[in-house]
Amino acid sequence: MNGMKDWFLLDPNMTFLNHGSFGACSKPVFENYQEWQRILENQPVQFMTDHVYSALNDSRIALCDFVGCDEDELIFFPNSTTAVTNVLYNLDLKSGDEVLMSNHEYGALVRAWTMYGKKMNVKIIQQEIPIPLTTEEKFIADFWKGVTLQTKVIFLSQITSSTALIFPIEKIIKMAKKRHILTIIDGAHIPAHMPLNIHELGCDFFTGACHKWLCGPKGSSFLFVKKEHQGWIKPLVVSWGKNGDDPTPSEFLQDFNWQVTRDMSAFLTMPTAIDFYQKEIRSNQGTCRKIIQDAHSEFQAVLNTEPISTGGTWLGQMAAQPLPDQTPPDLKEKLWNDYQIEIPLFEWNNQRYIRISIQVYNTQKDVDLLMSALRSLI
Repeated sequence: MNGMKDWFLLDPNMTFLNHGSFGACSKPVFENYQEWQRILENQPVQFMTDHVYSALNDSRIALCDFVGCDEDELIFFPNSTTAVTNVLYNLDLKSGDEVLMSNHEYGALVRAWTMYGKKMNVKIIQQEIPIPLTTEEKFIADFWKGVTLQTKVIFLSQITSSTALIFPIEKIIKMAKKRHILTIIDGAHIPAHMPLNIHELGCDFFTGACHKWLCGPKGSSFLFVKKEHQGWIKPLVVSWGKNGDDPTPSEFLQDFNWQVTRDMSAFLTMPTAIDFYQKEIRSNQGTCRKIIQDAHSEFQAVLNTEPISTGGTWLGQMAAQPLPDQTPPDLKEKLWNDYQIEIPLFEWNNQRYIRISIQVYNTQKDVDLLMSALRSLI
C-alpha cells in the first residue's frame, strides 16, 4: 500500500488512524465533486431545472448496482442519522409497542429513538450484548432475548461505531421477518468496507454512508426502502414532489429527490467514487484487515486489557480496545500534540476505549508509531 496516501488530501505530517469517523475523500472524487459544483454555478437555473435529475439518476443507478438493490429503491441523504430519522417519524407505532436495538448502537440515533419513544409512548429497548463476543450463535441468542410480543421494529447496526464490531445480522433479519417485525439496518460503515447486497440481506430499510469507506465527499449517504413500504414513507421536508420538474415516473423518488434548494454535487460523485474503489482500494483491503487483526492482538499486549471480541470475523478495518484505568485523561491530546496521531478515544458502557481504523493509505508503520506512543504515555 506504499504510495496510496498520495491519492488523498490528508496532511502528510500526521498519522491518520480515524478513517471511521468521517472518512477521507480521494483526490479523483474530490476533483469530480468540485467539477459538479462548477457546473452548477456556471448555470444554476438550467442545471437545477433541466440537468440535475438525469445526473442524479445516473449516480443512483451506479450506487444501486454497487449495493445490490433496484434503482427505484434508493434515495440520497446527507448522512445516515438523517435517513434513519426520516424513517423513524413515518412509523405508525402505537402506545406500548417496542423497538429493539443493541446496547452498541450509535449515540445520536439512540438519542433520536429515545426522543421518539417518549413522544409516542413507545418503549425503546437497548438489549445488552455481553462482551467479549465469541460466537454468532451466542450473539443471536443474546439479542433475541429482547424480542417480545410487543416488538414491532428491530434497529441494528451491521458494523457498530463505538465498539467497531461486525454483527452477524442476516439470521436476525430472517427471524424478524417470520415474526412480521420491521428491520431497519444502520449500515453507515458498510459500503466499500465489506461486500453488500441489500436484496440478499432481506431487510426493510438500510442506510449507508458513502463518505466513509467509499471515500466520497462529506454529506453523501443513502437510504434503501423496500418497495412495499414506499407508499407510506414520506419526506420530513415536503417540497414539490410530483408537481415539480422531476421526470422519473416514481412518486417515491419524486418526493425525495428534491427537498428544497441544496447542493447535490456530493451525490453526483458516486460513479467516480465506485470506480476509484474498484481500481485502487478493493485489492488492498486484505492488507488492511491483516493490519487490524495484528493490531487487535497488539492492543491487548500494550494496554493489558481484555478484548471485546475474539477477533476474526468480528473485525473489518476497525478495532476498539478498552483502555486501562491508569490512562491519562488527556491521552487523546497527548497523542496529537506529541506524536501527531489522530485517533478517537471515547466512553462506552462506563469504560474508556480507543478505536483504530485502517484504510489503504495506512501502513504497519502507523500502527507501530501508535503502539510506541501508548507504551510511553500509559
